[in-house]
Amino acid sequence: MTIPDFQSIMLPLLRLAGDGEVHNFHNVVEKLADKFGLSEEEISSLIPSGNPRFENRVGWAKTYLKMAGLITYPKRSHLQITHRGKEVLEEKPQTIDIEYLKRFPEFVEFRKGNQTEEEPSGGSGEDLTPEEALENAYQQIRDDLADELLETILGSDSVFFEKLVVDLLVAMGYGGTHRDTARAVGKSGDEGIDGIIDEDRLGLETIYVQAKRWQRESKIGSPLIRDFVGALTGKNARKGVFITTADFTDDARHFASGLAIKVVLINGERLANLLIDYGIGVITRINYQIKDLDSDYFGQEH
Repeated sequence: MTIPDFQSIMLPLLRLAGDGEVHNFHNVVEKLADKFGLSEEEISSLIPSGNPRFENRVGWAKTYLKMAGLITYPKRSHLQITHRGKEVLEEKPQTIDIEYLKRFPEFVEFRKGNQTEEEPSGGSGEDLTPEEALENAYQQIRDDLADELLETILGSDSVFFEKLVVDLLVAMGYGGTHRDTARAVGKSGDEGIDGIIDEDRLGLETIYVQAKRWQRESKIGSPLIRDFVGALTGKNARKGVFITTADFTDDARHFASGLAIKVVLINGERLANLLIDYGIGVITRINYQIKDLDSDYFGQEH
């Protein structure tokens, strides 16, 4: 069983409320999960914001039914069917979705205030809650930025790339300032080491870095990882980071995972996302804040 989209939840939710009783929202979520035969894994599945996916979809189904006047919120975190909702159930509809709810003027007004252009009915976008649609759009923008970052890095020279990976590691908290704790080597005779990070101010622990600016479709195999490990051994080092704009073969990953010393492999996809997360080579253009109702505040005695 896959998790139903929020429109598929509308009619079962209204039917559940059809007894006219006041229902606790969390109990409604549990009953609907049981009705749809969801597994524990599906129930605990999260959207990127960290909220449970199914509960989020039930919440939006509840919101849309309320905006159409089919249910009401008699008190915090509770819902109850309205007279209009009972009339809808008496019609025995086969489904309730956005198109069905457009018969109610209040819902049409609600939709006008929540979209900038007419949406195609039955489109795949309407299977998503507004929160899921926003997160999908955010992820698409982030993916496009990651692609642009990698292409820009590939257009730079190797010296810049070696500096970039050291900048990233320092931004991630490995060491303090560049002057005190990080230095790019990247010259002939570096013995397979492109950068050095002093993990603490006193230099008691050192991380060695190898940086390979290869084409994105390339694969780095275990021989290069073995060479890097040999260079680490020659430095009596215990920690190393191998960063590339390309990817690693399964054999290379398996080899790195079985070493006595710690070697972390970072491929192009992960590199680009780390650069975005830690603000290296990117700027913030727009900030959006999504706010939710503070139920604890409204539960206080005033």
